[in-house]
Amino acid sequence: MEAKGKLIEIFESLQVSEKFKKREFVIEHAENTQYPEYIKFELVQDKCDLLDSFSLNDQVTVFFNLKGRKWNDPKGGIKYFNSLQAWKITDSAGGTQNSGGGSFVEEQPNWLTSGESSDDNLPF
Repeated sequence: MEAKGKLIEIFESLQVSEKFKKREFVIEHAENTQYPEYIKFELVQDKCDLLDSFSLNDQVTVFFNLKGRKWNDPKGGIKYFNSLQAWKITDSAGGTQNSGGGSFVEEQPNWLTSGESSDDNLPF
């Protein structure tokens, strides 16, 4: 799944337990600009650093998984929790990308930028 929007909040990483850390962030998703939606995502473990190359107000695309958990309350009740767990973040222009291995800017090969159309200058 994916969602596009403006990055409006970036929280610090939290060490929840000795073996688990998470980091949350919020995007403003404005499919309908009159009524924008504010969507909170979470990053876990080694993905927490995905936000390091982004700034507030950046337009981003977030790739995520929908997660759901069931919890048995000690008082005998059952509760359900949902989370949006991000695993990749790109700028909305498609250039800068971060999926855990650092960021990079994708460039076109030389044979596509030589002024000729890509159909006329195929490398094979």
